[in-house]
Amino acid sequence: MKEQLVEIKQKIEQQINQIQDLNDLQLLRSSALGKKSELQGLMIHLKDLPNDEKPMVGKLINETKQALELIFDERKGVLEEKALNEKLEKEQVDVTLPGLKLVTGSTHLLTQVQEDIEQFFIGLGYEIKDGPEVESDHYNFEMLNLEKDHPARAMQDSFYIDVNRLLRTHTSPVQARTMLESEGKNIKIICPGKVYRRDDDDQTHSHQFMQIEGLVIGESVSFADLKGTLLAVIRHFFGSERTIRLRPSYFPFTEPSVEVDVFSEDGRFIEVLGAGMVHPNVLKMGGYDPQKVQGFAFGIGIERLAILKYAVDDIRQFYTNDVRFLNQFKGGLEK
Repeated sequence: MKEQLVEIKQKIEQQINQIQDLNDLQLLRSSALGKKSELQGLMIHLKDLPNDEKPMVGKLINETKQALELIFDERKGVLEEKALNEKLEKEQVDVTLPGLKLVTGSTHLLTQVQEDIEQFFIGLGYEIKDGPEVESDHYNFEMLNLEKDHPARAMQDSFYIDVNRLLRTHTSPVQARTMLESEGKNIKIICPGKVYRRDDDDQTHSHQFMQIEGLVIGESVSFADLKGTLLAVIRHFFGSERTIRLRPSYFPFTEPSVEVDVFSEDGRFIEVLGAGMVHPNVLKMGGYDPQKVQGFAFGIGIERLAILKYAVDDIRQFYTNDVRFLNQFKGGLEK
């Protein structure tokens, strides 16, 4: 029996050493050590041996199986290492080759302008407030001194959803909501966002555009504060040497009201925004006593700023998603 086990072990070991494939090695392991193997057959015939020989023969069979298991495992390790080296050789990467150039996007020009203005006002201590684009007539008009049938409503042809709801025509409703929420406390906010008016789209008009409005309310707020704020933001955006001109105007929610012009590089004054001191009626509806506090407000058109600074000849360029136009501003805003 011992000679037979040695012969089986040597035969299987020779077969193992000749195998070059992991699948073949697994098949050989199954046939050499499985239920139908010669070794398993010898275990079955143990019952036919004398009782005094069974322990010794059983021990020899188990030792042979353990030895073969070890040989199989060693061969498996060799073949796995060989397969890995072949794979690494086949998939070798030349690290000196140039990498792929990934095309990256950037924020839209209007978003860049908005964020630039936001950061400027945050530096002055302003908070950023937001509100719904679908507004009630109450907040969009009535809280801003525009009662029903007020003739000034004709200045803003609106998109009505029903008799009481519309797409906001300015971000001023955010100011009205903030005044009510503040319960008479001082306010220093800007309100950026999209607004909607029933304009025919052409080179200079769009039914949708973007605004940044500002509101400051306090006990010692003056018209001089308003002018200084407007001059500071214009010089921040257009350059430190720019001058502005304030012209009397009319807005139902401010009194006095002004329109602001910027002196352009070609020697002309160009209108960029409207502003004024908050109307006493608006202060009262917002929960403030106009005898004790004053405020100023302003509204800046984001598209207007971008058009003037970057000489954009058509407002529709901002909304047609032409990458030839957008790629000009991937590097961010110039200072």
